[in-house]
Amino acid sequence: MPKQLSRHPLFTVRTEFLSTDERVSLSYNRARLLMQTYNLSLNDIQVCSQRYWSMMTDPIMSLDTAMFTILAAHVGLALGTLSPHVKQRPDLRDLVNRLLRFETVGIYLLSERGHGLDAFNIETTATRVPGGFVINTPREEASKFMPASTPTFGIPKVALVMARLIVDGEDRGARFFVVPICNEQEMYKGVESIRLGPRPGTSPLDFSITRFKNVLVPHTALVASKLDDYSIPEFPLQAWWNEVWRIPYGTMAVTAPWISSIKAAAYISGKYSMHRCITSKGNSPLPIISFRTQQWPIIHATAVAHVMSTWYPIAIQQTMDMSLDPRVRHGMAVIVKTTACRHFQRCLPEVAERCGAQGTFEHNYMARIENDGKGVIIAEGDVLTLCIRLFSELVLQRYHVAIPDPSESLLAQHAHSMLDENLDLLRQIPDGHRGETFNSILLPQAEPTIEAIGQAMAYSAALRSGLPKPILDVYECAVIRRDPAWYSERAGLTRLAQRMREDKAVTAAMPHLERYLDDLQIEEYVSAPIVSDKAWKEYVDTMHVYVGNAVSKPIDQVQAML
Repeated sequence: MPKQLSRHPLFTVRTEFLSTDERVSLSYNRARLLMQTYNLSLNDIQVCSQRYWSMMTDPIMSLDTAMFTILAAHVGLALGTLSPHVKQRPDLRDLVNRLLRFETVGIYLLSERGHGLDAFNIETTATRVPGGFVINTPREEASKFMPASTPTFGIPKVALVMARLIVDGEDRGARFFVVPICNEQEMYKGVESIRLGPRPGTSPLDFSITRFKNVLVPHTALVASKLDDYSIPEFPLQAWWNEVWRIPYGTMAVTAPWISSIKAAAYISGKYSMHRCITSKGNSPLPIISFRTQQWPIIHATAVAHVMSTWYPIAIQQTMDMSLDPRVRHGMAVIVKTTACRHFQRCLPEVAERCGAQGTFEHNYMARIENDGKGVIIAEGDVLTLCIRLFSELVLQRYHVAIPDPSESLLAQHAHSMLDENLDLLRQIPDGHRGETFNSILLPQAEPTIEAIGQAMAYSAALRSGLPKPILDVYECAVIRRDPAWYSERAGLTRLAQRMREDKAVTAAMPHLERYLDDLQIEEYVSAPIVSDKAWKEYVDTMHVYVGNAVSKPIDQVQAML
């Protein structure tokens, strides 16, 4: 059944012809269809079963980022957070069932406007009173930002709200509380939603600022297996991480649509470049794919798509391996998100630009998905901040991640060298990791180092999986482009040698481009009309044609008027 989703009427409608609110409504309807199609159980969500990952990695997610955003919060965060408590909290079962049927939408209210990623220091309060808790937003900076909380689209919503538990005037730490937000028509008393303005060029959603004024919820609103446990945690930061335990899985899950997006962009630009022609010297048509300047962006994106889609399922298994240190599993999710999302950000602008004016229009997918991709860099943890945390722990040697052996590839040598270089540098810093030198010299290397580790892991997975050598060689060249100085200094590849290596890789790959594009298995999810002349002409026939009966004035009359 999931394979039929791309042909469902909800996914064949041309969204560029809809109003903003019509598109938002469509995204909620699509999200409901996905929930009905995959029919996940609570256990699927709790343990992140194969069925769960099948839904989160379905290429259909790349067609509507708003739909994916709804589902990532609803399934991965809201239902995921509730899932381990239901066995001891049967009172939660009715809510969970409504969420599973998508009769109610779950949202995840963690971050606050004045704190952002510093969510450990949120200010929203849940004060214990006779009969339950009172939820309050103490000041504007404590407003929850930016999950979609409006009642505009006829769907009841409930939130998991992180708030500071206040008992007898004492702060007992941050906990989650179940707070009804709105019914089908209006907000519940004391809950306020302010709809934010649009994010330019993206899939629209009713993103909001949410705040609370003396909202009374019952004592059963506390998300915990033991409702009477109001104790102060011995280790507050660890207790906070235990509350937000679904975020590492979310970090992994939000990466999936962008791998599918790289596939789609490679396919669209590749097919377009094969049929788009200029007139050559002999007045014969010459496909623009004939030019190396067109070939590189397309074969680059194609190679990245193949390597990322090969590595990602392997990385999921490692992230879900409960025998590993939880910090290592979270680290793996950070490495995957960093590597895949940065590849996305480099590939998409290149291929879209090589499609000329056509690449700037929403109906050809690439311009919109490029803008949507900016949001995923922040979702489930900002990439740079995640890298800083992971990098710091790796150079402090609090734990280790398994980097492929240096003998396996140039990319593995690069990754080991990057990490070792910073380990050596840290040993030379007299004031250690809390000093200004660490901040100014080492931290800027955090993301490049984590990305280098990811690139080595991805290449290793692709190599072991038997991807064609031309694909591997193009991917290697793309990574070398990111740090040409290191490969010149340490690997003996001069600038000219790097160029010649790249030329050899592209030359070997291009005769197989069409097969490589077809092997991405993304065609049925592509609706961009520029993939063929036939598709373009059919699309033009669906568009509004302006006609009229006005008669222009003779040119001499126009000149006289001037």
